[in-house]
Formats: sequence, C-alpha cells, structure tokens
Amino acid sequence: MLPKSAPLLSVCRCKSLNAVGFIGLSTRWRNSRSVSNSSEAMEKPSSSDKAALEEEMVLVENSGVLKGADGGETEPRKSTSSRSSRKSFRLDYRYEEEVTKSCQDKHGRWTNPWPTWQFPSYPVLLRFLLWDKDNSNVPSSKEVLDSELPVMEPYFVQNPNLSGLRPGLRVTWLGHATVLVEIDGVNVLTDPIFSQRASPFQFIGPKRYRGPSCTVEQLPRIDAVVISHSHYDHLDAGSVASLNARFGGELRWFVPMGLMDWLAKMGCENVMELDWWEENCVPGHDDVTFVCTPSQHWSKRTAWDDNKSLWSSWTVLGPDHRFFFAGDTGYCPSFLEIGRRFGPFDLAAIPIGAYLPRDVMKGQHVDPDDAVQIHQDLQAKQSVAIHWGTFALAYEHYLEPPIRLKEALERKGLNPESFFTLHHGESRLIAAQEADVFD
Repeated sequence: MLPKSAPLLSVCRCKSLNAVGFIGLSTRWRNSRSVSNSSEAMEKPSSSDKAALEEEMVLVENSGVLKGADGGETEPRKSTSSRSSRKSFRLDYRYEEEVTKSCQDKHGRWTNPWPTWQFPSYPVLLRFLLWDKDNSNVPSSKEVLDSELPVMEPYFVQNPNLSGLRPGLRVTWLGHATVLVEIDGVNVLTDPIFSQRASPFQFIGPKRYRGPSCTVEQLPRIDAVVISHSHYDHLDAGSVASLNARFGGELRWFVPMGLMDWLAKMGCENVMELDWWEENCVPGHDDVTFVCTPSQHWSKRTAWDDNKSLWSSWTVLGPDHRFFFAGDTGYCPSFLEIGRRFGPFDLAAIPIGAYLPRDVMKGQHVDPDDAVQIHQDLQAKQSVAIHWGTFALAYEHYLEPPIRLKEALERKGLNPESFFTLHHGESRLIAAQEADVFD
C-alpha cells in the first residue's frame, strides 16, 4: 500500500476554507450484465466523507459558482437527458483467468497486481525532493520555447468546417495527455487540461511552460471524454467545469471506478464509471465501444483519499478503426493482454515523459524504451507520444523524451514514423475515407 502522504509530482494536499460544494444529482442504479447472463451487480467504493468535503472546497468559491479552465465563471448546461449515469455492463472475458482483474486491499484501496509495480521508499523520496538535480532546464524565454516547442493553432480553429462527421481517424495533440481523436464519426477527448496549473489552485503547483493550443470554446463537438485517473494533471476541475458548461448532458464521461461521485459533484450528468474490462458506448453511436483497460499507476487528490479511485487506460473500438489511450502508467504485462484481445490498433497514445530519476518514476511512468515496448505489445500500427513538453514533472531535460524515443525505435529496428511526436495543436490524419480532404 502507498504511503498516505507521498508528496509526488502533481499531487497537492491543500485545504480550502469557507467554501460551498456543488452537488450534482444523478440516479444511483446500475444495470450489470455479461455474456454469461450473470446479473450480479457490482458495488462501487464510495469516497471518504473527508475527501469529498475537501474536494468540494477546492472546486468552488464562496459564491458556489464553478470556475472554468480560464478562471471564468461557468454554469452547467442544462439537459433534458434522462439517461442513467450508473449504467454499465460486463464482458465475459473479464472472468478469464489470464486477464488481470482490478483488486483492492482490506482497506478498500485499489492496488497494482503486478510485480512490476514499485513505489519509492521514504529515503528515496527525500533524496528526490531535496538533493537530486533537476535537469529539466526549461527556458524562461518565450522566444526559445516558441522555436523549440511551437504551439500551433489547431486545424479546427483555423477552419471549423473541416471537423465534420465523415468516418476516419485523425489525432490532434493539445498538450500533455490531452488529445482529440476523431474516430469513425465520434470525437473523443482524453484527460483534458486547459488550465495553466495542474493543481487545485491556479496560484501554486506545477505550471505549464507551453500554453494550451485552444480553449474549450474553440473545440469542435465532443462526444466523449475519457479520464485515466484522479491526479491533477489528468483530472482538472476547471476544464471539467468548462466542458460541462458547454456540452452538458450531451457529453458522455468515461471514468474508472471511484470517480463517479466527483464528476456528479461537478454537475456532470452523463457519466459512465467502469471497472477494468467493462465496456459501454456513446448514445447514438452504438458501433463505437469504449473499454476500460488496465494501467499501472496510483491515485490521490487529497490528504486522505490515497488509491480510493481506480486508474486505467482506455480502448476505443470503432467499426473501422481502433484507438488506445494509455493515460499515465508504468510498464506492466497487461499491455500484452490488451494487444491480444483488441489489437492491432490503428493508433495508440502513449506517454514518453516524466521518467527521471528511474528509481522514483519507474513504477508509475514509462520512459521512451518502455513506451516503445507498449507500442509493440499493443500491436499498434502507429503511436503518438503524449505526456511530455507541457509540464516539468520530473528531472529529465525538457527536450530529451523525443530524442530518446527515436533512439529506442532505432534499437528495435522500427520505422521512426510508426511512433511519432506532434507539435502542440498539430494534427495527423491516420486513416480517411477516399472522399476525405485534410490539410
């Protein structure tokens, strides 16, 4: 079990006083079923009352008005949708012995079931925080950063008419682990963070050195958001509030176990909370399936909610294309399982940054060599690099990840174009119908 107050990276343990929580109401039932006709319902772990109270304090000001990613006030968009946010179903292969199932300890905290998981000891953490040299060396000059890591205006901002409904597969990197994936007519956003800091407060905490390439208001239609885990650089309250204010109940949220109540408190209505190997879809797009798949990580947002919510990767299976989102993860054997069941993938989004020093980061963050191994395990035809070039969360040089990625691909004898990087805001068309046009 993890130390209860490990001060790592994006984890902030802060309290906010005299605040009012915004409580979102939703129906509390689930309809579970499997191919084997099992009707056994799955119970979800509820968040600790203290954690919920602290999180509510962080999310809103005294006025009770939610703050968006840009700091402005937002009001949740109303929806007439009556869809239950507690509905899900289970697959038969979840019960196969060779599939790694999620598990909890005797205290109800989620755990990593692989020997590849390791969490740094207190002496190692102390050394990391006090004595290890930070080699990230992010320039303070905007001109240098603009030259090295340009932020481009996304194609859908330049020409909104190009983001249509035609089938195909296109990816746009919006920074860190946020990508827009257009797959077989469904627009999917991953781990959205449009705020300047990965923190419950916008005056302290890790600050992005490359700004977001667009605002929530400039996004095209979004059908689904997938969340990998609860850390602040992957689950950003301001971005969630802004997305909910714009799209309301028409936007479906896919989250791992334990995050349903957090999204409900933010006012989100259309939420699917899934365990590893569970699946569901977006209403009106039944031919595109979202599967919650394993990853190796941990979760924490407050001083007392260590691993109270699950972490995951996400598999999106369309009628013509397949996409995988790794989220935030260390290397583990489940990527082979995912590749065997759902591969080959047309595209995978795999992290390559925040990996040094290795004795601190190895269990929770892959390095470029591990990322290439995941690319192979998944049988990915192409992969896009994420989780780098936006926040300085570890001690490698800020430009090192893509260099090491290229070297890792060369050592494996792989085509360097099979695992590529993008500029912030840049898009790549992976596959298209013959009639599609894209610049």
